[in-house]
Amino acid sequence: MKVLEDYENIINNRLINQIKARAKKLDGKKVLHINSNNKDGGVAEILHSLVPLMNNLNIDTEWKVIGGPENFFMITKKFHNSLQGEEIDMSKINKKLYVKNNQDFSTTIEVDYDYVIVHDPQPLPLIKFFKKEQPWIWRCHVDLSNPNKQVWSYLKGFIKEYNCMIISKKGYKTDGIKLAKRIFYPAIDPLSEKNKELPEKKVNAYLKKFGVEKNKPIITQVSRFDKWKDPLGVIKVFEKIREKEKCQLILMGSFATDDPEAVKIYEEVKKRVKKSRHEKDIKIIRGGKNVMYDNDLAVNAIQSASDVIIQKSLKEGFGLIVSEALYKKTPVVASDVGGISLQVVNGVNGFLHEPNDINGFSKSVMKLLKNEKLRREFGKKGKEHIIENFLITRLLLNYLDLLNSLTKVN
Repeated sequence: MKVLEDYENIINNRLINQIKARAKKLDGKKVLHINSNNKDGGVAEILHSLVPLMNNLNIDTEWKVIGGPENFFMITKKFHNSLQGEEIDMSKINKKLYVKNNQDFSTTIEVDYDYVIVHDPQPLPLIKFFKKEQPWIWRCHVDLSNPNKQVWSYLKGFIKEYNCMIISKKGYKTDGIKLAKRIFYPAIDPLSEKNKELPEKKVNAYLKKFGVEKNKPIITQVSRFDKWKDPLGVIKVFEKIREKEKCQLILMGSFATDDPEAVKIYEEVKKRVKKSRHEKDIKIIRGGKNVMYDNDLAVNAIQSASDVIIQKSLKEGFGLIVSEALYKKTPVVASDVGGISLQVVNGVNGFLHEPNDINGFSKSVMKLLKNEKLRREFGKKGKEHIIENFLITRLLLNYLDLLNSLTKVN
C-alpha cells in the first residue's frame, strides 16, 4: 500500500508537511465514502488512491458501493445525462424505485462515522434514511453548467439535507442550494499503474499485442463508451486527418458497470468504423474482463506511445483522462467544456475547440503531428501543469481542510 512519503520525489516537502499537519487534527476520526462503482471511471480511480492515503494518515476511512437492479442504473444514468443538459420526461422516471433502492441499501450499512461523503446522484437519497449525527457531504462529479431544470429541482430536495456540496469547477450551477460549497479539482495518482513511467520495452509489448504500428503516428481517445465522449465525432476528425496524413486512430475504452448505455454506444462505434474507408487504420480496444485488456498498464502504454490524445467530449464533469495524458507528456487536443479547460491551457500544452468543430480539431492535430518540437514543448509544460494542480496529494489536502472545517462547525 502506498504511503504519503512515496510521493516525495514528485511533490514538494511543503505540501507533504501541510497534509500531515491537517491530518493530525483528524487523528482517529472515521470517514465513509459511498459511490456506485468500484471498478471503472474517474471516481473509482480517485477513491482507490484517496482511501488508502487517508488510512495511512490514521484517519479510519472506508468505502462502500451501492448496488441495485439494472433499471435503477437506467434511472441514475438518465439523471446523469439530464444534469448535463439532456431533456428528460420526469413523469416517466420511476422515482419510487430510485428512492426505494437507496432505502434498501441503507438497511445493509451502519453510519457510525464522523463524516459521510456521498458521490454523485446514485446514492444521493441515502441521507433520508439515517438520523444525521455527523456532517454529510455530497460530491458531484458531473458537469453542472446547464442542468435540466426538472431534474435539478427534484434532486435539490435531497441535496439540501447535506452539510456541504463539492463541485469540480467554478461556474457550475448550484441554484437554490444554500449549504456550504467547495470546488475540488479531481486528481490522478502519479504512482498508479495507469500513470507510473513504463519502460519502452513494456510499451512496445502492448503496441504489438494490440496490432498498433510503431512507424505510423498514433492518435488516441481513451474514454468510456459514452455518447458524451462523442467517439463518432472522433472518427470524423480522424478521417479528415487521414486524407492528408498517414496515421492511425485508437479508440480505447471500457464499459462502466453503472452505465447500461455503454454496450449500445460500443456497437454504434463498431458499425461506424466498418463504414469508414480508413477502417484498417482504426483500432477499437475495449477493456474489461475477457476482452482485449483488463488492466491500467495497457491504458498507460497506449497514452505514452500516442503522438496526440484527443478528448472530444460534448459534456465533461472534469475529464481526468486529460490529466493522465498530459502527465505522460502527451499533448492533448480537446473540447472546451467542463473541467477540460482547467487542464489544457490553449496553445501552451494543447489546443481547445468547441465540441463540434471538426475542422478545428483536425487542423490542431495535424499541426502537432507535423511538429515534433512543439509536441515536446507542450509535453513538458503539460506535465508541469498537472503536477502543480491535479495530483491526488492536492486533492487529499483539500479533503482534509474540508473535514477540519466541518469539525469546527459541528
